[in-house]
Order: sequence, then C-alpha cells, then structure tokens
Amino acid sequence: MTKVLVTGGAGFIGSHVSEELIARGYEVIVLDDLSGGFEDNIVKGAGFIHGSITDQQLIHHIFQEEKFDYVFHLAAYAAEGLSHFIKYFNYTNNLLGSINLINASINHEVKCFVFTSSIAVYGASPKLPMSEEDTPHPEDPYGISKLAVEQELRVSHDMFGLNYIIFRPHNVYGEKQNIGDRYRNVVGIFMNQILQDKPMTIFGDGTQTRAFSYIKDVAPLIAESVQIPDAYNQVFNIGADQPYSVNELALSVAKAMGVSPQILHLPPRNEVKDAYSSHEKIQRVFGKRPVTSLEDGLNAMAAWVKQFGSRQSQKFKHIEIRKNLPAVWLE
Repeated sequence: MTKVLVTGGAGFIGSHVSEELIARGYEVIVLDDLSGGFEDNIVKGAGFIHGSITDQQLIHHIFQEEKFDYVFHLAAYAAEGLSHFIKYFNYTNNLLGSINLINASINHEVKCFVFTSSIAVYGASPKLPMSEEDTPHPEDPYGISKLAVEQELRVSHDMFGLNYIIFRPHNVYGEKQNIGDRYRNVVGIFMNQILQDKPMTIFGDGTQTRAFSYIKDVAPLIAESVQIPDAYNQVFNIGADQPYSVNELALSVAKAMGVSPQILHLPPRNEVKDAYSSHEKIQRVFGKRPVTSLEDGLNAMAAWVKQFGSRQSQKFKHIEIRKNLPAVWLE
C-alpha cells in the first residue's frame, strides 16, 4: 500500500485531505502538534504521531521508520495579519519546519512533496485576478515564509530531483475549521461570534474583497494531485473564482446562521485590499470541476457549527511585537 505523510492532519484542510487520501486507498500517517488542530479531527483509519515539524530528530526518525512515498505538507500557522507580530514564531514553524521535511524527503527519496502555500505570496498584486505567472511580492511574514518554501522546493528539484506540487489556496472555509481562532479564518470568526450573541467584527470599512473557497472544492484536488503527471513541479492557484466584499460575506454568514446581521466595524489593519486569483491553470491540468456556491458552502458549514457549538477564543501566547498590534487582539 502506498504510504503518505500528512502534516497538520488534525487541522482543518489537513483532515479533509487525509479523508480524501484514505478514500483513494492510501495508508495515511498524520503528524500534528495539536497547537491549532484537534485530535478528534484525525480521520478514522489514519495513524497519528503527536509531534512538531520543527523537531529535526523526530522528523528524521519518522521518515527512516515509515518510508513514505509522498508527503502532503499542510502544517502551518496561517494567521497572515498576525504574522507581522510573531516573526520568529512564523519563520520557525512555517519556514524552518518545512525545511526539515524537505531535507528528510530528499534523504529518503520521497516521490513527490505536495505543499500548500498561499495567495499571500502575491501581496497587493497590481493585476486581478492574480495569476501564477505574476511575480510574487508578499507583504507580510506569512507570505514571505510561504514563498521561501516554494523557492526552496524549486532549487531542491533542480539540485536533488525532488518532485513537488505547490498549491496556493485562499480563504478556505468549511466543516472542521477552528472557529475559536480569533486571528484567522473570517468565516469561522463570524460564526463563532454569532453563536456567542456578539456582533461580527470587521476591520475597516469592509469593502476589501476576497474569494471564499469551500473546503470540499479544494481537498480532493490536493489529494489526487500526485497521480497527475502534468501537475509535477508546477504551482497552482486553487479555490473559488467569485470575489465578495467582507461586508457581503457578513450578510451571507448571518443568513446561513439564521440571524439578523449585527456588525461592528473596527479600526482598519494593515492588509491587502483586494485578493483573488485566476484558476485557469488548474482547470487546464486537472479538468473543470463543479464549484460550490458561497450560499451552499456557508449553509453546510453553519449546520456543522450549530451542532459543534461555539469555541472560546484563545489569546495567542507568543506575541513578539506589540507596536501597532490591533487593540482587539490585546483583549
């Protein structure tokens, strides 16, 4: 049986990718430190190793013992806005941890390394929708770390022959998302606030636009990618095409949750105004797939959230810089 490693498999996207891989007959080993995920997210039938990708000795031992055919690297702390204030934490977990995995993949002859990057690598692109052909100009440490891993995979392929596939997802939402994380995942934040009878909080005037991507349109493509030869050593945007303003999203979330919208606008934060991408390349290589509408995706997530219940927002304990930190994140 083909054996694969899924890092971050107790998290949101990782748990869905694990489920897709098991459905395709792979033997799945999940590595997760449970810092942002939950053990009950780990898919039935997957093996589980509790540990961090930053632990070099552990990574070496796991690769030596398990002899993985493929690596699906989804472990990350994907709080883009917060990354300005947690630089050391961001680069340690999102960059150096990835390097540990790349080194081990080279040394143990992994057939392909699948990496979830982010459209954060583009920064404030002068052209929309963002295309894989655009020159990246990340504007925050999170995007910088993702781009650095992309470049490392490219040079590792050139130097050592390690095959890779890079996905740049954006604003993914759906069941199993950690709705208790106050720093990321705006759909989950909104739904959690509604469950607690709080207003939905929006930074700035809410006219910033994003394309919100339903998880079940994303995870299957990631899982099947290693069986598509034309995907090897390529970069793909992945997600929804239709952009919405954050104001429009708030109204749609309230409708899905069955409540009247209550919105509280906070002072603006430093973020890219408009960010959404083209998916012509992935459609060309993987074929066109049906896309879940925002309404249907939010309804599915809302049904899960209502059953799951609210989560208490946790303060991040590793803030390194407090200058210009949004006041709401200090509470």
